[in-house]
Amino acid sequence: MIRVAIIEDNNNLRSSLENLFNKIEGMKCVVSLTNLLNVVSEISKALPDIVLMDIGLPHISGIEGVRTVKTNFPQILVMMFTVFEDDEKIFDAIRAGASGYILKKTPPEEIVEAIRDLYHGGAPMSASIARKVIQSFQSERPAAIQDYELTAREKEILYSLVDGLSYKKIAEKHFVSISTIRTHICNIYEKLHVNSKSQAVAKVLQNKSQNS
Repeated sequence: MIRVAIIEDNNNLRSSLENLFNKIEGMKCVVSLTNLLNVVSEISKALPDIVLMDIGLPHISGIEGVRTVKTNFPQILVMMFTVFEDDEKIFDAIRAGASGYILKKTPPEEIVEAIRDLYHGGAPMSASIARKVIQSFQSERPAAIQDYELTAREKEILYSLVDGLSYKKIAEKHFVSISTIRTHICNIYEKLHVNSKSQAVAKVLQNKSQNS
């Protein structure tokens, strides 16, 4: 059972999302909030696996909300669900700890698939968002991670993570087992001094911006 929290101030949209998740087998909405004022206490009671979070929330922004959730519940995955497509908000959300970024215009079946993908190790992004992320550092790839002594294969796998591929897709891409990919990723995390996929992606983006 994938336990999902929704943080969205649009009542109609929030209600639609609740109904969507609750009618999908193996998925359940465990908490639904309009803002982030009591997010820590509410999430500690509901213990979701994934938080689907708007950026343009009242009182406290969703980007600050990502930081709050990841600081207090590092094991919980956060996916941004927003109308914003500008580079600054995308990168701020990823740096804050978001593991996925999809747009509100995404069809319901693709939202469900994105939730499943995130739960199973992916980093789902709407196509236009993924394109922006890739283009933003593509020309800077060699400089972005030159100081971490990664092997050629580790670099390939790291960029596959940044591109949003799941462990399964990366394994298929390189014709190796998922356990081999996990071993490479553990080595990457150790060399980058990070503990999660989102932190690794954020470090690549941060180093790109420092070298651009």
